[in-house]
Parts: sequence; C-alpha cells; structure tokens
Amino acid sequence: MYAVVETGGKQYRVSEGDVIRVEKLAGEPGEEVVFDKVLAVVKKNGEVLIGSPYVEGAVVKGTLAAQGKGRKIRVFKYKSKVNYRKRYGHRQPYSEVKIQSIEI
Repeated sequence: MYAVVETGGKQYRVSEGDVIRVEKLAGEPGEEVVFDKVLAVVKKNGEVLIGSPYVEGAVVKGTLAAQGKGRKIRVFKYKSKVNYRKRYGHRQPYSEVKIQSIEI
C-alpha cells in the first residue's frame, strides 16, 4: 500500500517504512508528524482512492527522524565590462521523516 501526500508545495509517494526528505517541518527529532493532505491511496488489493483534492479521512503518520541542511549551492552573479561580481551560497534546510502508517 502506498499514498501520495502533499507537503511544502511538493508531492511525495510514500509507503510504510520509507524515509523521505521534505521541506523543513517544525519540531524536534522523535516527534510525531501527521500528513493530512493525502492526494491518493493505492491499497494492497489494487484499489485506488483519488481525492478531489484530498482523500477524506486519509492520514499518513510518521516520525521526525532528523533536521538538517542540504549541500551548499554556490550562486555567482557577473556583469561583463562593469567589474561587477557577487558570490554567495545557500544551504536549504530539510526534515527527514520515517513513515509509520497509512490510515484510511
């Protein structure tokens, strides 16, 4: 059984036991996370439930495994013939979530 959930403006296909990286969520590692924006659920027998926009009563529960920052991305701006150069970096924060259960 798997589900498609929406969080942080993105969609993720999750099954029980999966570990996913999502946009940073509030909370400390070990806390429970509930995703109630479930777009679709596919049961083990092949039955598909599709929401409009969300499946009513469907909930995906998980545990916050870790908080962290992604790898550094270097940004460099340059304009020719004007001696303009600007360099900076960015590290996007993320949360790792271990999916515990999919409930309908």
